Amino acid sequence: MKHPVITILLLVVGMGLGYSQDLSKIALEIMAKDSIPEMTFAILTKDSVLLKNTIGHHKISELNQDFDANEKDYFHLGSNTKAITGFIAAYLVEKKKINWETKFFDLFPELKSKSNPAYYDKTLEDLLTHRANIQPFTDLEEFQKLPKFMGDKQKQRKGFAEYVLTLPPAKSNESYNYSNADYSIAATMLEKVSGKSWEKLLTLILKRELKIDFALGWPNRNFKNQPFGHWLENNQLVSVPPNTKYDLNLVQPAGDLSMNIENYARFIQLNLKGLYGQDNFLKSTTYNFLHSAQEDYAIGWGNIMKDGKKVSAHAGSDGTFFCYALIDRENYVGYIVMVNSGSESAQKGISEMIKAMKKIR
Repeated sequence: MKHPVITILLLVVGMGLGYSQDLSKIALEIMAKDSIPEMTFAILTKDSVLLKNTIGHHKISELNQDFDANEKDYFHLGSNTKAITGFIAAYLVEKKKINWETKFFDLFPELKSKSNPAYYDKTLEDLLTHRANIQPFTDLEEFQKLPKFMGDKQKQRKGFAEYVLTLPPAKSNESYNYSNADYSIAATMLEKVSGKSWEKLLTLILKRELKIDFALGWPNRNFKNQPFGHWLENNQLVSVPPNTKYDLNLVQPAGDLSMNIENYARFIQLNLKGLYGQDNFLKSTTYNFLHSAQEDYAIGWGNIMKDGKKVSAHAGSDGTFFCYALIDRENYVGYIVMVNSGSESAQKGISEMIKAMKKIR
């Protein structure tokens, strides 16, 4: 019997360019129907990028012009950043700088007396798997009620963590309580044990060690000629200028990185290799823990059953872009779709695109 990865690879090779063109045609139809200016997508195995394309326009106002999409275009990952922060945590665990069982107040005992006792025993794993019952901070109104935190990003995040830990626990009927604040609090722990800011850890681990490039914040705030994010204003999809007042600094470790399809695919492939059983930058056992530490939500990854198969999946959006990644953990295939719109119709379009991509099987 052929290994499932080999079978899929042979199928793709057999279909060749024709299937790639068909998939791009489907993408264009979805983009037109769901008002998506630009889309990038890829199908991966641990060693190969089977299909990849980027099509469309940087801005909705350019739809009558020639495509300006480019495979080097960056897209905002939103909450798919969480898997990267979890990856950094795993690296520090392997380096014995911290343990998954390390409690926040083991590292910051001076803050314990000011904090809610409900959080005294919460660990790094609890935070990264959303089991700490921290308030969510997924809504703009929550941020508007915050006091002003002073200093650089690292000091502001620590101030944010201190404040959040004084709040009452969140309640949820689910097996976990999804929270952006979880990842900011976890990041302060990683910063304490490493002596480096989260941003510095990203640079050292992703850029220098793994040659995976990224940007903090929106693509058009970092580079020229990049996709604009889009949101609805008066039921009309509009481009969001880079100078728009929109600040995710306090929760950047939870959801404020941008990557192009090439770099994000490299990160997904590291996970595919590890899940396949191959040690790489992290040990294979570590990847398995990241993807299955808890049911429903592990560490930066949803750990779910889909169509009778165990998959890792995550969606991310700051309301202006939308990113979706899915890893079939039985066949070791990854699927990525990213668009420069955060609208509800764009999310539906991504779901349709993923279904079309999976038909390759």
